[in-house]
Amino acid sequence: MSMSGQIALVTGASRGIGSATAKAMAAAGAHVILVARSAKELEKIEEEIFEAGGSATIAPVDLAEPDGIARLATAISGRWTALDVLVINAAVFPTLTPVWQIDAREFNQALTLNVLATQALLAGFDGMLRKSKDARVIGVTSSVGASPRAYWGAYGASKAAFDTLLNCYAQEVRNTASIRVAVVDPGATRTKMRAKAYPGENPDSVKPPEAVADAIVTLLGEQFASPHRIRVNQD
Repeated sequence: MSMSGQIALVTGASRGIGSATAKAMAAAGAHVILVARSAKELEKIEEEIFEAGGSATIAPVDLAEPDGIARLATAISGRWTALDVLVINAAVFPTLTPVWQIDAREFNQALTLNVLATQALLAGFDGMLRKSKDARVIGVTSSVGASPRAYWGAYGASKAAFDTLLNCYAQEVRNTASIRVAVVDPGATRTKMRAKAYPGENPDSVKPPEAVADAIVTLLGEQFASPHRIRVNQD
């Protein structure tokens, strides 16, 4: 599909599914705003996009900082009028542990980035999304948000809240704006987060991030009903 002329923003764009999605959208013609904490890592992704003939802008920011997202939204809205695609991908993965042993600090970090930052992103960019003729919000989730699993309580709870926020937002804007929302469950994917959760797993046994990125770009070209949910299965 062609995304020529579209402005897209991707959080967690320095690696894994985020960077793969940013590259795929840039290859489709979008100008991609790359968001993550590390400027050095973002510059590497930006350079790869440029070398492939695409265009991108880096926006280093810590989404967990109290005013990080507000500053980001102000900077982006000062340069562009509308935002066509918002991919909410950045997430924290707390240690797998029984519920009664969850570390409060790690749980707070997960709730801050996975939940509070999600609401702040929707609030910060709602105005720009409404100015797009066909805005789409893509949230990258996990199956444990919808299907609880032992020892995954902290991460699963944060993703359940993540899913709820996106689905509520979709219903709220469905009849008042040209904004559609989809939640993407990437399934087993070769990422650092996956390696942390399954340290003994052969990474070659699961699909690469590019498979999820391709699924997201394909979804962006479809007239899906909102809210919408898909799972990217292993080929």
